[in-house]
Amino acid sequence: MRPASSVIYLDWNATTPPHPEVLAAMQAAAEVAWANPASVHGPGRRARAFIEQAREAVARLTGFDARDVTLTSGGTEANNLALWHAFGDEAAGPGAAGAGALVVSRIEHPSVTRAAEGLAGRGVHVAWVNPEPSGRVAPEAIAAAIDRAAAVAPVRLVSLQAVNHETGVVQPVAEAAAIVHARGARLHVDAVQAVGRLPPDAWAGADLVSVAAHKIRGPKGIGALAVRPGIRLRPVLLGGAQERGLRPGTQDPLAAAGFAVAARRALGAPARYAALAPLRDRLEAELTEVGRAAGAAPIRNGDGGRAPHVTNLSWPGWRGDELCAALDLEGVAASSGAACSAGTAEPSPVLTAMLGPERAATAVRFSIGEDTTEADVVEAARRVARVLSRLRSLPAGS
Repeated sequence: MRPASSVIYLDWNATTPPHPEVLAAMQAAAEVAWANPASVHGPGRRARAFIEQAREAVARLTGFDARDVTLTSGGTEANNLALWHAFGDEAAGPGAAGAGALVVSRIEHPSVTRAAEGLAGRGVHVAWVNPEPSGRVAPEAIAAAIDRAAAVAPVRLVSLQAVNHETGVVQPVAEAAAIVHARGARLHVDAVQAVGRLPPDAWAGADLVSVAAHKIRGPKGIGALAVRPGIRLRPVLLGGAQERGLRPGTQDPLAAAGFAVAARRALGAPARYAALAPLRDRLEAELTEVGRAAGAAPIRNGDGGRAPHVTNLSWPGWRGDELCAALDLEGVAASSGAACSAGTAEPSPVLTAMLGPERAATAVRFSIGEDTTEADVVEAARRVARVLSRLRSLPAGS
């Protein structure tokens, strides 16, 4: 087995390694924050302080008010809470009167698309927006979808991610917000892949913003939904009064301590990520060269404005999932789609919507981060070349 120290980690979009400062904060919190943060006694108040520090740090990071930040178990719960806020009480079943309409792009994260499908099954009219082949969702397509949906039911919410999780393509959120608000609807932005990587204008104009701690070098199991004042959320779960009743269940002050540190660090992270663009371009060039030498240069998926740390490449003649498995054996960590969809036989819905199932089936995503070095990129390309050479030498059908 290859030692962990030799693994080149190129899957920062799936999760980021927790920063040492985050781990230290969580370890320190464990000494004093073991009590239930809902308790009113001293130990409970000490635990509660970590919850509120996380809330304030996320508010500052996203540009919202701390009282309008709800802590969740992660980005998936935040996205579900955002979509259900407009429809939870009224989506009682197929054909339910007044359930309203939801507009969603075809390239959203599964936690958005599947929540939308669930709402459709409960009577909400869902209008889907197809992306351009570049991976961008055009503002005029959003406008047309809203207008079509409005002929069926009042459009209450539009959901558009800030940065696509597979291609890194940056979406026109500010333009979409102007269109959505002019038509009397609200805009939810899944900013999980944007926060801490791009400046706040990446989600400018959003009414609801989803965040996940583990994408900004924080712990897993905690995230947040920030909302504009005046928006009344409806809980997905029922239970206690935690998070104003919107997220019942005992909160984790240790995760909150880590989230707070990660959110504070993320304020300066966009500049660090912007500096990664030349390294990402070097990775693309190296991979293109080794692919060409193996008989088929990879084709980039996603054009126009992209986040500076992501590249998605289709490899003609090879399946993306098989390449990822072979790369893993060589100590290169990459992915063939969203991490939450790993293990499925279906090609990426994102790339299928953009470019068709064949390009989707041959795609591999590489995403770098703050710790990635030029030596990592050069060595990763060398290992990719070795994998392609070995796969090409295998008998057909093996």
